[in-house]
Amino acid sequence: MGKRRGAKVDGWLNLDKPLGLSSAQAVARARRLFGAAKVGHGGTLDPLASGVLPIAFGEATKTVAWVIEGAKAYRFTLRFGAATATDDLEGEVIARSDARPDDAALAAALDRFRGTIEQRPPAYSALKVGGERAYALARAGIAVALAARRVEVHELELLARPAADTAILHVRCGKGTYIRALARDIAEALGTVGHVAALRRTLCGPFSEADAVTLEALAEAAGNPLSPPGELGHTSALFGFLRPVATALDDIPALALTDHEAARLSQGMAVKLPEDGGRSAAPIGTMSPAGETAGPAMNARAGVVRAMAGDRLVAIARIDAGLVRPVRVLNL
Repeated sequence: MGKRRGAKVDGWLNLDKPLGLSSAQAVARARRLFGAAKVGHGGTLDPLASGVLPIAFGEATKTVAWVIEGAKAYRFTLRFGAATATDDLEGEVIARSDARPDDAALAAALDRFRGTIEQRPPAYSALKVGGERAYALARAGIAVALAARRVEVHELELLARPAADTAILHVRCGKGTYIRALARDIAEALGTVGHVAALRRTLCGPFSEADAVTLEALAEAAGNPLSPPGELGHTSALFGFLRPVATALDDIPALALTDHEAARLSQGMAVKLPEDGGRSAAPIGTMSPAGETAGPAMNARAGVVRAMAGDRLVAIARIDAGLVRPVRVLNL
């Protein structure tokens, strides 16, 4: 393989993805602006959705799993009266209803969709059925029956009711929750049909709508957006939008290392768990993407920590039998 083109750029970008672009297209534009060699993202948004799209550059790609596992929040418009094949504006209408719920009925129905619920994913989803993507089968006219699964809905609130056939809602949910399926099921519970007419992600792990940046703002900070790749992204204004790699790991307990311990861990070697609990920091009892409980070294002898040398993230590590073992080493 040839040398990867682009510069070494490390950090997270909280992008406000616009309507009309796929996540891949938005990531490609951001990558070009920064001239970055390596890029990834934390959670796909459809072209018809806007909002928070966390983009990982360089070593931040090693922490993507923690963002994907984090809570998500959305603001969405539920349109009553028409069901579509895709459960959003993109699909053809497959059913209609004249029934329109009043505010009281809608508020009562929302109670049924909070907490742990069973949800059947949309037929047009990226889930695999027999090795094929469900949306590919659906587009080919093949009936797709996806099994219901449990998802977590932490918050679900009615924000506004602009018209009888329109409701604007807020939802905060866990990984794997489909907002299109939620809208479909709420409508069905109310004796009608519906689909998502607008969708905006307002939260994705530690990244929120409040401090997301647009592609236009990035292009302005970069200077001339028509410059050849590799000649962009070297202004302090542009790089000022980047957040540290460790941002994705804010909920994971920190473990302070000496320079010697950091050097060993960086080389893939385990180090003895410090006996001095003062060198580890809260939060306590947080969860890793794999579901393991983690906590400060003085309280836990198993778990996941961010191993730190001063302000530098050395590795994502696991505490096991009195040793700190590297899981992902960060080259920062």
